Amino acid sequence: MQVHLNPPLEPGNAPRHAAAIVAAAADISGAELDYSPESIVLVEDIVDGFRAEGVTDADMAESLVAFGCYVGEILTRHAGGAWRHSRAAGVPVVVQLPDTRECDPIDWVIRRLRFGAEVSIRDLYAAVGTGHGSSDEQPCG
Repeated sequence: MQVHLNPPLEPGNAPRHAAAIVAAAADISGAELDYSPESIVLVEDIVDGFRAEGVTDADMAESLVAFGCYVGEILTRHAGGAWRHSRAAGVPVVVQLPDTRECDPIDWVIRRLRFGAEVSIRDLYAAVGTGHGSSDEQPCG
């Protein structure tokens, strides 16, 4: 998936991308994204709407990355995470939790588009707080 973001996707820029999608979601659909864990359901609803319209991840790459940054900002604000460069190839940024697990909320959003309700961003987020999650799911999840 080719992404062309300005500013580029770097740890320090992720909050800017999140703020941009908050403003865009409010303008386009009236969604009030307030950085609360409960607002993840709105992200899922928006992404599910894209999926219902037949949109692909390539069609909406920048928006999906921005929604992932938004979910990542929820992790930084409520789970004590911090944006970092990823150690994994092909993954530019992740949220590192205090226990050193790395979460890839951008991938969570992309997989929600690809696989629908089979991928629950809410459940992945909830698993972060408990420290549980299947090892085949995500490094943190």
